[in-house]
Amino acid sequence: MSSPISYDLQGQGGGQYINSSIGVVTGNFRWVQVITDTVFTDLISSNINASGDIAGSTVPAGIGIGGKFSTITLASGSVIAYYA
Repeated sequence: MSSPISYDLQGQGGGQYINSSIGVVTGNFRWVQVITDTVFTDLISSNINASGDIAGSTVPAGIGIGGKFSTITLASGSVIAYYA
């Protein structure tokens, strides 16, 4: 039997498309999939100590980042943030 976390990682809990024109997005996200090369302004996580260090760095398209994210803001690019 699959766990609820497995369903979240498969995207079955839904998600939200985010691009740089949307502004600050808050919620309870488990996975962030980078769609186009992206620069994060904020990527706040309760379980990744250095999540703030990613700000200003370009994350290439195709990268997925797992964690417990509460705030996502993009300077450029686009992602899909999957709900936890």
